[in-house]
Amino acid sequence: MRIQDIIEGKKEWRAHVARVKALPQDYQIVYKEIQKYLFKVGPVELTDGMGLLSGIIDLFEEGAALGKGILEVTGRDVAAFCDDLIKDSKTYADIYEKSVDQEVNEAMKKVTNKIK
Repeated sequence: MRIQDIIEGKKEWRAHVARVKALPQDYQIVYKEIQKYLFKVGPVELTDGMGLLSGIIDLFEEGAALGKGILEVTGRDVAAFCDDLIKDSKTYADIYEKSVDQEVNEAMKKVTNKIK
């Protein structure tokens, strides 16, 4: 990674944070909770740039501009809103699950081969 890439990434993050801070307070609170949730659940695409998070802010900016309350935008179940956003995304949990399955399958093959 080049230093220029790091600088650009920081500029992009600062602009992103500024957009969040420009939202109404209730939107900011929900955005921060969504961000925490997504970082814990771990969609792989979060490490590939700001696409998903920027899309959420786009949606929130539009809702705020229309005078909607945040829960009118997300619904009352914010976790379900998040899950719906990433339902087709690969998560780190998916990768780990696949890894565990492979390990178990390999171990079972070894045990089966020893029994034969």
